[in-house]
Amino acid sequence: MGSAPPVFIGAEEVEKHLHRASLLLPALEAALANFSADAAGGVVQPLRTVVPVQRHGGFLGVMPAYSAADDALTTKLVTFYEHKKDSSVPSHQATVLLFDPRNGSLKAVLDGSVITAKRTAAVSAIATKLLMPAFTEVLCILGAGVQAYSHYEIFTELFTFKEVRIWNRTKEKAVKFANSVNGPVRVCSSAQEAVTGADVIITVTMATTPILFGDWVKPGAHINAVGASRPDWRELDDELMKNSVLFVDSREAALTESGDVILSGAEIFAELGEVVKGTKPALPEKTTVFKSLGMAVEDTVAAKFVYDSWSAGN
Repeated sequence: MGSAPPVFIGAEEVEKHLHRASLLLPALEAALANFSADAAGGVVQPLRTVVPVQRHGGFLGVMPAYSAADDALTTKLVTFYEHKKDSSVPSHQATVLLFDPRNGSLKAVLDGSVITAKRTAAVSAIATKLLMPAFTEVLCILGAGVQAYSHYEIFTELFTFKEVRIWNRTKEKAVKFANSVNGPVRVCSSAQEAVTGADVIITVTMATTPILFGDWVKPGAHINAVGASRPDWRELDDELMKNSVLFVDSREAALTESGDVILSGAEIFAELGEVVKGTKPALPEKTTVFKSLGMAVEDTVAAKFVYDSWSAGN
């Protein structure tokens, strides 16, 4: 008799077991530190493979990882399509496969879109906790897609802001965002208006050329740059990249995949995991950028969290 067939855990069920992204914080902090500890950390994570689907303006990414500390083995398959004529389909869609690391059997197939949104926002929150200025009043979000919502949720849960501002290329989406979240949000008519005087800035756009410029940014602000995951895509201009202290999730990935890092020639100061571990300082008094590309091991620990929670209830 073969092994049991894999279970399927859909988006609604994943959301139920991961109702707050902050539930992932301990596991993600450990995963970031382990990743940055090289072999000693027990994270095996090759660079993501990206297959361009040129005819349709899309990409398929393959993201495998094994975490020895969690004894968890997963692969995420993610598609992202830049110029959507059909906006009823999300720009990013994902599925996570969770294997039994002891024998290689496929244990579960999980919706990866909720996992991606929550783990990305949680990692940005870890970076912000370490890198943001001591005194923060204004949060600015550029972009109004799925990641804007997940970031808003965890940032307003963990931090206190006097004002939250949003800007989006199409204003209707920003207005819809402001009307659907649990708190006051000021919709701005330009990115510059949204950014001016902001202490924490989050860029979650599908931009391919800069939408955030250094001369708009308040000295000492912290920026989480989450979009622009291709080597020729940008969200931040050269001035901002070169005049900030630059933190990344993975040095190797940033130098291969991030247009903001590659094209600006900005120097990477540290991986976020090195700051979590305490081997590199955080420098919150400086203007800081955390360039987040997203790592497979983040999906690994998030998928394991959901699967373990699901198993406990079944």
